[in-house]
Amino acid sequence: MKNTNKYTRQFFPVENPTRKWADKTYVDHAPTWCSVDLRDGNQSLMIPMSLEEKLNFFELLVKLGFKEIEVGFPAASATEYTFLRTLIDRGMIPDDVTVQVLTQSREHIIRKTFDALKGCKNAIVHLYNSTSLAQREQVFRKSKDEIKKIATDGAELFRQIAIETGADFRFEYSPESFTGTEPEYALEVCNAVLDIWRPTPDRKAIINIPVTVELSSPHVYADQVEYISDHLKYRDAVVLSLHPHNDRGCAVADCELGLLAGADRIEGTLFGNGERTGNADLVTLAMNMYAQGVDPGLDFSNMPEIAELYERVTRMQVYDRQPYAGKLVFAAFSGSHQDAIAKGMKWREENHCNTWTVPYLPIDPGDVGREYETDVIRINSQSGKGGIGYLLERNFGYILPAKMREDVGYTVKNVSDRAHAELSPEEVLQVFTDTYVNINSHIKLIDYHFVRSPEIHVTVTVEIDGRQKELTATGNGRLDAVSNAVKKQLGIAFSDLTYEEHALTTGSSAQAITYVSIAMPNGKRVWGAGIHDDIIASSINALFSAINRSIEGGN
Repeated sequence: MKNTNKYTRQFFPVENPTRKWADKTYVDHAPTWCSVDLRDGNQSLMIPMSLEEKLNFFELLVKLGFKEIEVGFPAASATEYTFLRTLIDRGMIPDDVTVQVLTQSREHIIRKTFDALKGCKNAIVHLYNSTSLAQREQVFRKSKDEIKKIATDGAELFRQIAIETGADFRFEYSPESFTGTEPEYALEVCNAVLDIWRPTPDRKAIINIPVTVELSSPHVYADQVEYISDHLKYRDAVVLSLHPHNDRGCAVADCELGLLAGADRIEGTLFGNGERTGNADLVTLAMNMYAQGVDPGLDFSNMPEIAELYERVTRMQVYDRQPYAGKLVFAAFSGSHQDAIAKGMKWREENHCNTWTVPYLPIDPGDVGREYETDVIRINSQSGKGGIGYLLERNFGYILPAKMREDVGYTVKNVSDRAHAELSPEEVLQVFTDTYVNINSHIKLIDYHFVRSPEIHVTVTVEIDGRQKELTATGNGRLDAVSNAVKKQLGIAFSDLTYEEHALTTGSSAQAITYVSIAMPNGKRVWGAGIHDDIIASSINALFSAINRSIEGGN
């Protein structure tokens, strides 16, 4: 890339910015949210939503808690007009929800827009015209005064039609392409519009500062927002709104810094859908606040359902790594991450924590409708013993001994590595069961009988190569006696037998699981497990599992 000399900065930084916003550390309250999915988002789709799809999306936005929803540009096409009329005529707009419509500063378009709103209880009529240097010079070829007159003519017509019709609608103005406009000039145009509307604290106007094209770093935009906020007329009667696009990938940061700089309202879309690289992602913005203990006033507690409807009606896809919403955003494949999450979850249980501080998980996945069993600890060849052990414990109740976790971890990872695939929890359980539990591949346990006299005497019946054989021995305990019988009469050498056990289920049909390890002459430790509704049987099954695995080389 050798053409950098043809690019230049197209934005106008504020001279001597006050930067009061830089002293603030986080957004401490939710803004007014306005979804523009049904206009800005819809016009960017390769296949725009049908009427029914729009209605479904509108109902979702209401359910999520949006109180302001931009529904389109009713004067632009019959489709847009019909959608608005359908919402009004079917009575689908709740009394506490305000719909927003967009119009250019042209008389016939403005009049048709007001006409489309007849019968609507609450509406925002949004006027815009482009003010940037590039648009003034290249598109309109008009002076600053001529561009300002476009805005003021439209504002005056708004006022006149409202008087004529008795419409009690709120007004919004946007100096479109603000980021390429001199801040002083944008302020001049906005104040000229406000002088016509003369808003009051009881009837506020909205001044919307759009990042129509993202041209600067977020801190420059924050300076611009703060400048506008500090110098707007009627400031206590104005809602200062932001509408960032994502050309530089900074729309969320633009919003957050803009809120610190004095903005009151955000326009954006679910998952950042919109023209070019998209709009500000309202899901990410709201969840960022939620993750710092600030109620965003929106309900994203069922993120899978939201993503499903969004993908269905927009034919877009929620990226697997989309913050808070992607399928893999809570997934931990790395062994060290899995171990930290597992220990963090254990620590929460032990300390009865009321706050969320689990490593690698900025929020509780359960708060957005995700499942620990399938969404958090994910198993592949990069996984570790901690994560695999945690998965077996949380999903299936197997509390593996600490030293056994490493052995099981390597076994499961090898299976995933050979398959070049992720393993589901059920597949991990299957690997564990097939490899360690009740293994009788070489020596099959048939029966056993104990007599105390005074040591424990055992007779064990086994099957080897299709033939049964009785083994006898004594020991200090039942498992020691069985161990001695195998070593003495089958000539299998091992030592340092260890075991742990616990119940798998509760009730009369409770099953027990026992984990046994034995040390082979070469120093290698081999593990086996046994499951049975009798604790003695489960421990003997575990011992024979370990012995059979030792014959196979412990693999």
